[in-house]
Amino acid sequence: MSFRFPVALVVLEILPLIVLAWLWLRRGHGVGLPLDHARVSSGRRWWILVSLSESLPVLLCMVVIAMLCGPVILSEPKTRRRLTNIEFCVDISGSMQASFGSGTRYDASMAAINEFLDFREGDAFGLTFFGNSVLHWVPLTNDRSAIRCAPPFMRPEVAPPWFGGTEIGKALRACRQVLSAREEGDRMIILVSDGFSFDLSNGNDQEIAREMNQTGIVVYAIHIGGGTVPDEVVNVTGLTGGEVFQPGDAEGLKSVFQRIDDMQQAQLEKVSAETMDYYWPFSVAGLVLLGLTTVTLFGMRYTPW
Repeated sequence: MSFRFPVALVVLEILPLIVLAWLWLRRGHGVGLPLDHARVSSGRRWWILVSLSESLPVLLCMVVIAMLCGPVILSEPKTRRRLTNIEFCVDISGSMQASFGSGTRYDASMAAINEFLDFREGDAFGLTFFGNSVLHWVPLTNDRSAIRCAPPFMRPEVAPPWFGGTEIGKALRACRQVLSAREEGDRMIILVSDGFSFDLSNGNDQEIAREMNQTGIVVYAIHIGGGTVPDEVVNVTGLTGGEVFQPGDAEGLKSVFQRIDDMQQAQLEKVSAETMDYYWPFSVAGLVLLGLTTVTLFGMRYTPW
């Protein structure tokens, strides 16, 4: 334990200590009592009790001074969950209207994303829709309800016509700009698409992967459509430390998100001990001294009349 103002504590406690020493070392005047043929005791026991009662207000003053000087202690070192910034990059081109499970590819993707939000409590999430254009629908936030409310508004069938194609490269670069603005935490992109993107050809996939590595972004991809996963998407995920998945049905899609959660475990980091106020023992001592002082006022003094 220490104090915020140790010098003030030492200086201010000197006067109560002097008073306390005076109370116990002073020589009082004897009181003559008319006692005939009586044996008079020394009265030392009463002297001790009365001196103790007179010391109580001084001790209470010392406790108050100690509290005013700010007693503090250091808390135990703790660990906290390291924040991960996760950007969902969801394809809303026309092909995402194809059947998948009981709904469409888009419906299954958004349902799986909503379940994934529960796995990563404490992380920050963002949502980007893309086709031939890119729209950052939800900025990075800890409020998961914003993403849960998004599915009805950007369905492929209601999206503007300029979202009809698939440009994964443009979408990944746009998500990189969002994540690079975050100074705290890890960075991750989860790409959900069902098609081939021409803007990843001619070495653009490796260039995008280098840009991701420079910013410390890991890219995971979910190829929700049938057919072969584009080699360019495999390259981007592999070079950034991620992986690409190809689920066959809605249940498989949900398990993919669970797999990503297992692969990208949330890290814990140690937090240094914090300075905490430590008033409670002084408060208890002060209340006890105040109560005893009140009791002694009913007669515990040298001249009770």
